[in-house]
Amino acid sequence: MDEGRIRKIIHIDMDAFYASVEQRDDPTLKGKPVAVGYPAKRGVVAAASYEARGFGVRSAMPSTIATRKCAQLVFVPPRFDVYREVSKQVQAIFKDYTPLVEPLSLDEAYLDVTDNLKGIPTAWETAKEIRARIYEETRLTASAGISCNKFLAKIASDYRKPNGQFAILPDEAEAFVAALSIAKFHGVGPKTAAKMHALGIETGADLRGQTLAFLQERFGKAGNWYFEIARGQDDRPVQPDRERKSSGSETTFPEDLLDPVRIEAGVIAMADDVWAWCEKTNCRGRTVTVKIKWANFQISSRSRSIETPIETRDKLHELALELIRTVFPPQKGIRLVGVTLSNFRLPNMGADAELPFREI
Repeated sequence: MDEGRIRKIIHIDMDAFYASVEQRDDPTLKGKPVAVGYPAKRGVVAAASYEARGFGVRSAMPSTIATRKCAQLVFVPPRFDVYREVSKQVQAIFKDYTPLVEPLSLDEAYLDVTDNLKGIPTAWETAKEIRARIYEETRLTASAGISCNKFLAKIASDYRKPNGQFAILPDEAEAFVAALSIAKFHGVGPKTAAKMHALGIETGADLRGQTLAFLQERFGKAGNWYFEIARGQDDRPVQPDRERKSSGSETTFPEDLLDPVRIEAGVIAMADDVWAWCEKTNCRGRTVTVKIKWANFQISSRSRSIETPIETRDKLHELALELIRTVFPPQKGIRLVGVTLSNFRLPNMGADAELPFREI
């Protein structure tokens, strides 16, 4: 791509993916609040339909809490083999338009369509055609965000959900970010937003008003990132087929947690996310790492390696729960947990594999 040329980036996000697949395949579930997961005492919601979200049910929530929020909630066991196959269908559609596809998970990806393979003149029309093909071939809806970089495209994809698309044009980027609530910034979790609010930073304009030194002093390395995105800038390329060495997923809780049941539910949900990727790629790893971010933003990790690759989701659950339980009872609140699998055996791939961390 020519130096200085404006990029065309699309962020595609399938709408309530797991739950929508279940509603598609079982017509009796349409219009009902659906949770993908298990209603057991130690169960966790892997995904929630939009009907369930209306009651406050969300992914990584313990099933007992979800049931209290929505008494008519219908639980459906996850079928990761089906989700994996649908994801392959969607990824194949993306590849018809550009080789520059960076999957983030089974249900979302970045596409660089600056030079799309079909010669469609605008990213808007490209996204519209991709979404139409997804629906035609899978009977599922997707939303899209369109802009000149990944940060803005990711934000834009939330604006017309479900089944819509939204564009932030390059000449609108600075004004758009300036007016945006800091809590809506991708990469700014609830606690970071609270910290920014305490510093008088409520909007993108407030964030832009801070010096780089000020942000580095208070947020460390993340200060550089906040300085750039406050100006609508993000130079990260869309990276297809990166060399991969680990598969990880993490979630920031809505509030700092001390309750072991809720903390473990988050760990199980992240392990399920990792396992879905393992099933998709047919990769199996030997080392499990659990990451913990405490209320004071300190980070701890616990790892364990076994002699043979982990072959079942239940085994990954078992090892991840053993690791998180080493910090129980927590002496202070936990704001984030993550699960990573590494030391891969790769039967069908020539290189190691990594799933970018995904905050849900």
